[in-house]
Amino acid sequence: MAKDISNGPGTTLECSVCHSKLLAPSPRTVSRAYDSHRSTVSSKSRALNFLLVVGDCALVGFQPILVYMSKVDGKFKFSPISVNFLTEAAKVLFAIAMLLFQARRQKVGEKPLLSFHTFKQAARNNVLLAVPAFLYAINNYLKFIMQLYFNPATVKMLSNLKVLVIAVLLKMIMRRRFSIIQWEALALLLIGISVNQLRSLPEGNTALGLPVATGAYIYTLIFVSVPSMASVFNEYAMKSQFDTSIYLQNIFLYGYGAIFNLLAIIGIALFKGPSSFDIFQGHSKATMLLIFNNAAQGILSSFFFKYADTILKKYSSTVATIFTGIASAALFGHTLTINFMLGISIVFISMHQFFSPLAKVKDETQNGTEMLDGQNLRTKDIPFINMTAGATEDASHRVVSDDRQPLLPL
Repeated sequence: MAKDISNGPGTTLECSVCHSKLLAPSPRTVSRAYDSHRSTVSSKSRALNFLLVVGDCALVGFQPILVYMSKVDGKFKFSPISVNFLTEAAKVLFAIAMLLFQARRQKVGEKPLLSFHTFKQAARNNVLLAVPAFLYAINNYLKFIMQLYFNPATVKMLSNLKVLVIAVLLKMIMRRRFSIIQWEALALLLIGISVNQLRSLPEGNTALGLPVATGAYIYTLIFVSVPSMASVFNEYAMKSQFDTSIYLQNIFLYGYGAIFNLLAIIGIALFKGPSSFDIFQGHSKATMLLIFNNAAQGILSSFFFKYADTILKKYSSTVATIFTGIASAALFGHTLTINFMLGISIVFISMHQFFSPLAKVKDETQNGTEMLDGQNLRTKDIPFINMTAGATEDASHRVVSDDRQPLLPL
């Protein structure tokens, strides 16, 4: 058990057993620990990163198409909240199944995953996951609303605006550092999206008594800001409790999400009557595929947030735009305009520039040591897990080198 000790501008932790002292992790510490750790990933980890990106592109690319296929006469015959609830429930069941599988493969002497004490302690340490769960519940509903204004390819391009918002939030909340070249790449991304969006709004429709352009822009603003905050809080919550099993964290995250959506269903039932409580009303094969796709997409996203990076997740979603555009053109006859093709080209240039080795932020070093929040600490003396783990009761106080540990689980 560790306790906080005030120490000038920073905070240290003192172990109650051996009374050793460590610097408490801060958002900048988490960020720099991640940057240093990411630079030593193995070829297997890069391969897993590639598989994550490919899987994410396929799932994210299909998502707006399945939503479009679920509409009847331009409207939804089902409650979008019911789809979100069933999606969260499916993810909870998958997380439970994987946690049971992981528990069966535990070695002798390891901390049991299925004990009540472990579950209770993990629930208390991961309570922050309720914040992104609530924000995701709002965002998942907005995904359906946006389909009433834009075609699938346009919705996908609009969602790419989140990358810039996420970068700003990462810098503010997690103290992530981006080079000038990377900020320029994000600016190029905005330009590419803007080129694609020229004259993309439908005409002659109204929503909530507002002109369609006004309503669409309001929903777009919310559609961009809410999931961006959810992604950053999700990554911070996942990485700050790095020792907790990802499947256990998913149980909490998706469990909170299911609760929020269930409360919304109950509220609608109280307002419209008991008949609206039928969560399977109006569902079709397309909606069942949509539920499966959304569940798989959410599970894959959790691995991005814990073992990879939010920016990588959003850029991989950007790659899905070209797939969405081509598929929607083939299936629904949507036109691939010159604006769309130019926008996609600029987006790919932005992505190449952002991840170029020339754009990498140089570490601030002094005599072989890294400056962590005003104090010189040798990075090799503090493991990545201890840096990202918060000041929890079961935080380890062991100081061992772990620089060679892969970014993704092998």
